Amino acid sequence: MSVTPNPPAPSEEGTPWMLRLVALIIVGVASATLYVTNLGLTDRFTETTRNRAELRLALYSGNVVSELQRTSVVPLLLAQDPALIGALNSGDFTQSSQRLISFREEIGAAALVLLDVDGRVVAATDRSLLGGQHGTAPYFVDALRANETVFSIVEQETNAKVFTYSRKITSDREVIGVIVVEVDLQKFENSWAGIADAVLITDSEGTIILATEPRWRGRTVEDALAAQSAPSAIARALQATTDWSLTMPDAYLLGEAVIRSDARIPFQGWRIVSFTTYESVREQVNGVLALEIMGFALLLAATFYFMSRKAQSRSRLFQRESAELRVLNQRLQREIAEREKAEKNLEVAEQTLEQSSKLAALGEMSAAVSHELNQPLAAMKTYLAGARLLLQRRRPEEALSSFQRIDDLIDRMGAITRQLKSYARKGGEAFEPMDVREAVSSALSMMEPQLKSRRVEITRTMPAEPVLVQADRLRLEQVLINLFRNALDATKQSKTPKIELILSAGETATLTVRDNGHGIADLDILFEPFYTTKQPGDGVGLGLAISSGIINDFGGRLTARNAPEGGAVFEVQLPILAEDLEAAE
Repeated sequence: MSVTPNPPAPSEEGTPWMLRLVALIIVGVASATLYVTNLGLTDRFTETTRNRAELRLALYSGNVVSELQRTSVVPLLLAQDPALIGALNSGDFTQSSQRLISFREEIGAAALVLLDVDGRVVAATDRSLLGGQHGTAPYFVDALRANETVFSIVEQETNAKVFTYSRKITSDREVIGVIVVEVDLQKFENSWAGIADAVLITDSEGTIILATEPRWRGRTVEDALAAQSAPSAIARALQATTDWSLTMPDAYLLGEAVIRSDARIPFQGWRIVSFTTYESVREQVNGVLALEIMGFALLLAATFYFMSRKAQSRSRLFQRESAELRVLNQRLQREIAEREKAEKNLEVAEQTLEQSSKLAALGEMSAAVSHELNQPLAAMKTYLAGARLLLQRRRPEEALSSFQRIDDLIDRMGAITRQLKSYARKGGEAFEPMDVREAVSSALSMMEPQLKSRRVEITRTMPAEPVLVQADRLRLEQVLINLFRNALDATKQSKTPKIELILSAGETATLTVRDNGHGIADLDILFEPFYTTKQPGDGVGLGLAISSGIINDFGGRLTARNAPEGGAVFEVQLPILAEDLEAAE
């Protein structure tokens, strides 16, 4: 017996088509609204971003001009200083450099140099320049020819520019010397780098003389942009999907669309240019578009909901849902059984992995203890040999000094074992404000026996002011000792072994350890545990892995590279201790 379904009523037939039409209208209105909103908001936010960039350029331009004007009067004042004139007439320059240093601290100039009539440096704030010949330098030649203060730009080998004001010094209408004042414009590059994406200053010929990107100096703006690595076709295709909401960008910097802003500096035809990314514009525009899309999506979902309810009759819907539910129920039962089996297997695997991890950690810890204690043991052996020799030579006082160092090493070995016990507890309770310079000196003192046994030229470049960081003193010294020992081992085959230590302070404290050894063969796996290039018995390959972990705990990073002239270069970067945290400590 068959049952013929009743035909749907005309109103029921027409309702789905009406709902479909409504859905199409909603989609059309949404597309038009998004398009108009995108254009309007993009222009508005882009103009706002451009205005802010132009205001910043006006501020930067004023700072540069203010610095130039403030420094331009200094040569005139120093050219009339009786002490400098008397020194040039008498040839006694014993106090001249100290006087220039006191002047530099008062006026804030980068450097002050006093030249005699032959262009020889007779006094300078940087005493290493004394005796140098500058007879052909533009600031010396131009100053002798002019009767007023002259401005000069000198290009260094690194493309860095040196900006100077110079003026000749006369006595009884005779030229007796030249005073040169270097303008400190490099400080603006560092301050600009943290605010805008890229800022540069060009001279009257369009050549870049100051830039937040050092490799741009000496080029034109067009050449600097062309020197950036061009994005690949795939990268440009992906970039197009993110730039669809933008108007035509002014330029591309590293493949990213940027807004270019120019301003004139009222000094010798200089101009200042900045490049600002569209990130803020994208975020603001996309935020509004997301809200609109969400609203239309909810409206469209409601429309689809009514379309689905009216599209099919209740009987067919119930039958189809019943069939689908039966199929889904069977499939769900099979999936539940498979998942229960997978969960059991996963539980067994997790237990096995946990046990393996514990064993691996135990093995690494024991190897780390052996590795870290090898250095104090080697130093103790050297001190004992020295003490024995001193006692044989009847020099007990010096032998007592060796015994005291051995006692310090024993304390250090105990501290290392106590500290290694707490490796699993990642905390900052042992952190304290400390001077990196003291850590370097302590590590070099620890390596003193190894350094005395070999003739190694060690060059240290340290700032005069403290370089404070928040770290564990003992663990930081361990890192430095590992780096120094690796450098010593790398220079064993070198005829003239050299190790250079450079400590600098900026946004971060950076310690560079450079040697002239054989370099690094595998940079990719250098910091992996148990990787070593030493002979069996000389190391287990945990020093750099442990050092990298320690520096990461301090919030910094340890990197390595090969120097172009040969040898390896390791850099330890640590966050500078903030002033408010330092005051609290």
